[in-house]
Amino acid sequence: MTTVSLYARVSSRQQAQENTIESQIVELERRIGSDGHELLDEHKFVDNGYSGSNLERPGLENLRDRVAEGKIDKIYIHSPDRLSRKFSYQMILLEEFKKAGSEIVFLNHKFDDNPDSHLFLQIQGAIAEYERAKIMERNRRGKLHAAKAGCISVMGRAPYGYRYIAKHVGEGSAQFEVDEEEANIVRKIFSRVDQERASIGEVVHELNKIPVITRTGKRYWKRSTIWNMLKNPAYIGQAAYGKTRTCSKPQVKKSKKGTCGKLKSGRFNSDKENWTYIPVPKIINEHLFDSVQAQLTENRQRARVRQRRETYLLQGLMVCQRCQYTYCGTNHVHKKSTYYYYRCSGTNSSKFNGNKICDNKSIRTDILDGVIWEEVKSILKEPDRIANEYQRRLSENKKPLHNQTREKQESKLRLSIKKFIDSYAKGFISQEEFEPRITTMKQHLKEIEEEKERTLDQKKLQQELSLVTDSLKNFSSSVESKLDQVDWQTKQNIIRMLIHQIEINHNHLYIVFRIKSLANFDQNSHNRIMQCCTSSQYCWIAG
Repeated sequence: MTTVSLYARVSSRQQAQENTIESQIVELERRIGSDGHELLDEHKFVDNGYSGSNLERPGLENLRDRVAEGKIDKIYIHSPDRLSRKFSYQMILLEEFKKAGSEIVFLNHKFDDNPDSHLFLQIQGAIAEYERAKIMERNRRGKLHAAKAGCISVMGRAPYGYRYIAKHVGEGSAQFEVDEEEANIVRKIFSRVDQERASIGEVVHELNKIPVITRTGKRYWKRSTIWNMLKNPAYIGQAAYGKTRTCSKPQVKKSKKGTCGKLKSGRFNSDKENWTYIPVPKIINEHLFDSVQAQLTENRQRARVRQRRETYLLQGLMVCQRCQYTYCGTNHVHKKSTYYYYRCSGTNSSKFNGNKICDNKSIRTDILDGVIWEEVKSILKEPDRIANEYQRRLSENKKPLHNQTREKQESKLRLSIKKFIDSYAKGFISQEEFEPRITTMKQHLKEIEEEKERTLDQKKLQQELSLVTDSLKNFSSSVESKLDQVDWQTKQNIIRMLIHQIEINHNHLYIVFRIKSLANFDQNSHNRIMQCCTSSQYCWIAG
């Protein structure tokens, strides 16, 4: 017995409300019956009100699962654009169904596995994509035109404090009507922030304590909801259309050093100059609104100061050597005492579907901060350590040849290569003998030239190292006497000026200094970057 299924989809809510999907299902059931098959209810897969621009649809997901399990022999679909409006997605699904052994039947198109059928399917897919793009553009331009004409219907729904009156209920046009009960809450929120300089967190706490029920019937308010209310110009009689737009942006993966994610599609804030304002009834006056905006800016500045206040001195500098994720600040409360730690992001299982990807240790902030600050003070008090470290590394390398000896070897080797090529050209040497020997000679010449370049680079680095050491001594002399009295912020500034990165690997700590930044601070004529790295090993107790 052949197991058959059907798949139907409509995209808009209006289509879903008008039951237009029923016509698809009726046609599909009629065709299944005429082909002599029996359709079970559990094999009807329907997506009512889902866009065809993506594949994340419950009905389609269930269908794909059943096909992958080998439970579906034949799938009936009205047309290819019901699978997706994008041709690439159509091909993905058709290939997936084909590999699983399921046959596809389209009502408006006979699909055979031959070039002609594939060409026709591609043309249909391209037309479907074009139609979708054209519909979206017409819809966008139509809404924009309506917004400029003052039609509030383009807003979709009213913000907290208003009721949306539909066109068929109002006086021939949609409108916002003030809900006095909610409007009083809005006025109190604005007054609380303006007159008492309350933070958003304090406002949320008070609303939850009363409690005030949200528009969606919930007891608990979110900070983002209050933020959006305080920034919404509708409350001063100017509802803004176009505050967000659908697009793709790079998704930066902040927790991993030097990496970024893929493009993320979604709705993002647009610039204010692209907003279109529609007149609505006022709830508060412009003076109060402007005053609150200034207070929000002040609150953000105060929050930044609190976040910087003597908590995580090395934030943004540390990276795990094992998994390459950054170390972030965290805390733990025990018996009314708060302990602060630096923790590898890779050990946070909540970020990786419940699985840790790293076993590196957490570090007490007071211990690590003290170790790093003492190392920085040591460098500032003994700038010659940089030069000594560099000289030590040079001495570990193979002693270079004397310049005259190298010049003689290079000249002799070039002459030998020239003679050898002449002998091959005159036929004195066969190709089998020539190729390996000429390759060896050229490789030897390349090694001599590279050694010559390294010697020149070392001379330049020696000169630059002298400049760096001098500038470091000058800087050190100006701050050395004050190092034990500097405040937390100055201490952090000095650390960030000197240290490029702190790498952590279990009980080992590697500090990479950015010494050349100090040379640039005093001698702007030198723009070439040099980093002198010193490695230190420490042990700590992790809580």
